[in-house]
Amino acid sequence: MNMLPPQPLGPQSTPDQVAFHRTELGPILSLYGRMVAAGEWRDYGISCLRDVAVFSVFRRTAENPLYRIEKRPKLRLKQGQYAVIGMDGQVLKRGNELRQVLRVLERKLIRSVE
Repeated sequence: MNMLPPQPLGPQSTPDQVAFHRTELGPILSLYGRMVAAGEWRDYGISCLRDVAVFSVFRRTAENPLYRIEKRPKLRLKQGQYAVIGMDGQVLKRGNELRQVLRVLERKLIRSVE
């Protein structure tokens, strides 16, 4: 068995996949918990791919996702690395601050009481 020494991650090298950090998952899962308690969401899925990490939210497990929260680090200097995308593929909000981007979904929790 030929063992190669680990290669340090330098400015030129990129990781094999993009993932959410635990500081990013905190606000996402907090919002998810509130929406589950409100009866809006029921399931989620996380995908860590080469260029993007996706947190998908489902009303039912067998359906297409209602919303996708995406992290694309390559866009951080352009449009912002975080995006909320609707079921139809429309970008609802994009930016570099995750909490600001998630506010578009928090508005769904606010309902008028009659």
